[in-house]
Amino acid sequence: MELRRAAMDHVRAVARTFDDLVPVGVLRRGFPFQSERVSLGSFYSGIFRPRQARGPAALCLVTAPPKQGRDAPYDDGFDHASGRFVYHYRTAQQDSFTARAAAERDNRALREAARLAVPVIYFHGIAQGQYTPIAPVFVTRDDPIRRIVHLEVALPIRDSGDRGLQSDEDMRRYATREVRVRLHQHRFRQLVLGAYAGKCAVCALRETSLLQAAHILEDRHSEGAAAIVNGIALCAIHHLAYDRNVLGIDPDGVVHIARRLLDEVDGPMLRTGLQGFHGQRIALPRRRNERPDPARLEIRFDAFRAAG
Repeated sequence: MELRRAAMDHVRAVARTFDDLVPVGVLRRGFPFQSERVSLGSFYSGIFRPRQARGPAALCLVTAPPKQGRDAPYDDGFDHASGRFVYHYRTAQQDSFTARAAAERDNRALREAARLAVPVIYFHGIAQGQYTPIAPVFVTRDDPIRRIVHLEVALPIRDSGDRGLQSDEDMRRYATREVRVRLHQHRFRQLVLGAYAGKCAVCALRETSLLQAAHILEDRHSEGAAAIVNGIALCAIHHLAYDRNVLGIDPDGVVHIARRLLDEVDGPMLRTGLQGFHGQRIALPRRRNERPDPARLEIRFDAFRAAG
């Protein structure tokens, strides 16, 4: 349990450093524990138990990020019916004794995590080479017939000796729901920024730390899906202006600035950052199927005009 606590403290600190999207190279460095370096896995195999672990249970689980144009090797994801994440047993990639034995060894470690109710770390791939660490996570159901387990996120609310970090069912349900939203936002951001080549659609700013994925229609709207056609890459200032309805984008992609701001006299930020883009067209993704949906833009532009 000391090793598990050290591992979770490490990945949570790393996640804060990298704003929740950690490069796989950083994760592969592992973490220090009792004068040794403990590995978090190669990230080629989804279930990992380090050699320093005394118990039989896995420490880390990995869901690889999707590759463009290719299906994911495992259909891991969130199960709305149960309110939990679904994680699949490992399948041997080659029909050989060695490959089958390695897969079975990893699956035993996964099942032991469920049997012993020990916390694990779940690395969820967002984009190629980028992972969001989630910890602590519990394997709360093992289904050997379907060869899946259920994962629930926990908050470390108390230390109960040898059994380690535990949370009650209501706390796990809340934490799991919050993590699902985080992963949804990260994935949406990667898709949208990729479609817009990492630039603000209004001002062409390339600074990644200041770029955001703006929803045309918010999540709670019936048409507010987390799809590229419902998103626009915007810098922080233009995203906030869009959300506050002082900047609007019509169905033809033309930028409109609220009349009261056009009539205002202020410093260079207002003049060049907002007023200067009135009547300009936004930059569009190269692929037509990634461009903003005109119907959604029209609904949102109606809200801008109403606010004006």
